[in-house]
Amino acid sequence: MTLSRFNALPAPEARSALGEVCSSGAWVTAVVAGRPYENTAALHAASDAATAALEGPDLDDALAGHPPIGRPGDATSAREQSAVAEAPGELRARVRELTLAYQEKFGHVFLIRATGRSAADILAALEERLGNSPATERARSRTELAAIHRIRLDRLFPDPSPPAAPATVSTHVLDTSAGRPAAAVPVTLSARSGEKTPWTVVGSSETDADGRCRDLPAPPPGTTEVRLEFATAGHVPAASFFPEVGLVFRVTPGEHHHVPLLLSPYGYSAYRGS
Repeated sequence: MTLSRFNALPAPEARSALGEVCSSGAWVTAVVAGRPYENTAALHAASDAATAALEGPDLDDALAGHPPIGRPGDATSAREQSAVAEAPGELRARVRELTLAYQEKFGHVFLIRATGRSAADILAALEERLGNSPATERARSRTELAAIHRIRLDRLFPDPSPPAAPATVSTHVLDTSAGRPAAAVPVTLSARSGEKTPWTVVGSSETDADGRCRDLPAPPPGTTEVRLEFATAGHVPAASFFPEVGLVFRVTPGEHHHVPLLLSPYGYSAYRGS
C-alpha cells in the first residue's frame, strides 16, 4: 500500500491497516486522525507523538500486542525476533528465563526493537533493564514501541522514491585539564524527528585511544535532532563536577556531523568540527 492510498482510505479501512502496526486503539485513532500525510517523515512524527501519549490502559493495550521475546506468536514478530530464534540453545534458554523474570517483576512483556539486534544484544538489554524501576520501564517501553512502529510503518507503506542519504555523526572527547584525549568514554546516540517527539536510542559506542568515537550508527531517516550522552564519570579525570554530559544538535540528511566535547574540571564546550 502506498501512503497516498492510505490517506484516501475510509476510516474503518485505515484503522484496520494500522492494526498491523500497533494493537492500541488510542494509537490507531490518533494516527488515522492525522491524515493526510505528505511523506513518511510526517507519518513517523505522528506515530512518535501518538506513542509518547500512551499511558495506563492504552500503553497496556500496545504492549499486549507483542508476544514474549523468543516465543513469537505471529509472522511479523517471528521476523523481528529471528536473531533469538536462530541463537544457540543455551542463549535462547537464558533469554526465556529472564523474560519470565521481567514479566513477573513488571507485569508486562519485555519490549525491545529486536530488528537489527543480535540475540546477545537482546540478552544484555534484558539483564540491564531488570534492574530498572517500573516507572523507568514504562518509559523505556514507549521508546522501544516508537522504534518498532516506525519499522512496521515503513514495511506497510514502502516509499517508492530513493531514500535520502542519512545524516551521520561522530565525536571525540578531549580532557583539557590533562591536554590529552579521553579514552573509553561510553557514548549513547539518540534521535528524534521533531521537538515534540520522544527520543529513541539508536546505538552506543565508546571513544578509542585517540578519544574518537568513529562507529556510531547513522540516525534513522527523518531525524531532525540528535542527542549525544557522554558517561564521563570514572573515565575522565576532569569529570568530577560533570559526571555526565548531554549534547543536542540539529542534523541535515546527507551531511556528516562531527561534534567534539572539550571537558575541563568546571566547564565544557562543544562545536561542529570536521
